This record gives sequence, structure tokens and C-alpha cells, in this order.
Amino acid sequence: DPLKSLAAERGVGIRQPVRMRGPGVFEGLARLRPDLMVMAFVTDIVPQSILACPRLGTIQYHPSLLPRHRGGSAINWAIISGETKTGLTIFWPDTGIDTGPILLQREVDITPDDTLGSLYFGKLFPTGVQALLEAVTLVREGKAPRILQDESQATYEKRCEESDAIVDWSQPVSRVYNLIRGSNPQPGATTYRSGQKLKLYDAQKREGVPGGVPGEVVTVGEQGFEVAAPGGLILVKRVQPQGSDKMSAAEYVRSAGLKVGEKLSGKFTPQAGGGKRAQC
Repeated sequence: DPLKSLAAERGVGIRQPVRMRGPGVFEGLARLRPDLMVMAFVTDIVPQSILACPRLGTIQYHPSLLPRHRGGSAINWAIISGETKTGLTIFWPDTGIDTGPILLQREVDITPDDTLGSLYFGKLFPTGVQALLEAVTLVREGKAPRILQDESQATYEKRCEESDAIVDWSQPVSRVYNLIRGSNPQPGATTYRSGQKLKLYDAQKREGVPGGVPGEVVTVGEQGFEVAAPGGLILVKRVQPQGSDKMSAAEYVRSAGLKVGEKLSGKFTPQAGGGKRAQC
């Protein structure tokens, strides 16, 4: 962790409790007599006692325009939903999930080809760093607002898991594409070929007459392979076969012998020939 390494080089104390509710965590924080706590990447439930411990309270980064897209997969769901704008919020956390008063917000565009990775690392991460610096300055100067969230506009989604990112090739090509890019790189969109899981990552949408039934492979080549969906094609450029590392779709075509006319499916279908059934 580069932040941990830098702290060690500068002689800054480091504490890494397994759980924020663990024994002695609050007491250790209280002994520091902190002015402000900044939560920039939160994967644990932080007790209210810890949030209230710093003299000036606690602020938190969230990668959406709250109250829209509360929850741990806000970026995934914004892309999967086909939205063209999102942003980040610095807010004052309370006992709810992403429900505290807003300090500041910044809006960013979701371009037609943005993925989860490009949106976060290219836009929300760097913009978030600057927003946190600005927020800390406002708190220090006593100018930080506390704007109540409009609950009538609130949405909440569960974490985006593999079961949420299974491709249904009968859906319009735009929805299929949004699912693939909104799941890239995590959890990866899932389809099945001959009873084997195949994860899809880098892809392009090509609108028009698909030239095949939904899920049918209509071309294979050096760029990858194209799959039909209502209203167009998906050019798949990077995949991860079951039990293998990620690879280019062209390499997969060569190594796995993918042929034009094969059907990909959103449902697991065990191969004929006996043996144990895989569980999914």
C-alpha cells in the first residue's frame, strides 16, 4: 500500500484494525484526540462513537451524486442503468448507509464507452482527491455546509455481484453493452458457452441489423468475436474463460476453437456426456 509506505517513511503512526468495531479501536482513536476523520474508501460499518470522536466530526467520500445510488456499487449501477452523468459526494456520515448531510458534490460525465474502471480511475478518483482537499479546507475554516439529502430522490442498490451481471442476450444491445461495461473490471459480465462460464470485459457496441439470433456468434477475427443482440452486435475484445486468466478475445477464439454460429447463453446448461453437474 503506497499510502502506508509513505506514512512509514514520514514517521506517521499507522493503525490497521481488522474491524472498526473491534476491541480497543475507539479507545486508541480517542487517545489521539483527532480534529477530523476523513473516510476515503470505506468497506466496514463504522460505529457512531468513532464517527463522533473527532472534535470536528467525520467526512466521507462516496462515488455518486447522493441521494442517488447509495450503497457499495454506486459506479456499477450508474453505468448499468445507462446514465450519462454521475459524480461524487463528500458528506457527513451518520447511522444510515450514505444518508448523512452533504458537504459538497462534483459532477462528471459518463461517456458512451466508459467502463467501471475508466470512470473511477480516470474521473471519480482524481476529482475525489481534489474534492476531499477542498472539503477539509472548508471544515478547517468553519465554512463546511451540512445540506440535508432529499429523501424523495433517494435510491439504494445492493452490491453488484456475479449473479447480477449475467448477460441476457435477448435484451436490447444497448442494455447488454451497459451491463458489460458497468461490470468491467468487477465483477465481470458472465455468459456461458457449452456449459462453461465465460467472463466478458472489453467490448464495443455496434448498432444495426445483428445478422443472427440473440447470443449467436456471427463473426470471429483478429479483433475478437461479435455476438448478436436485438438491435445490433457486441464486439467482445477481452475475456476470461472458466479456470483461466484474462486474455484477448482473439486469443480465446484460437485456443478454444470458437466458431461462427455457436450460441452463448445467459443460463448454465450442463454438457451432455454424464459426469458431475457443476453448481452455479
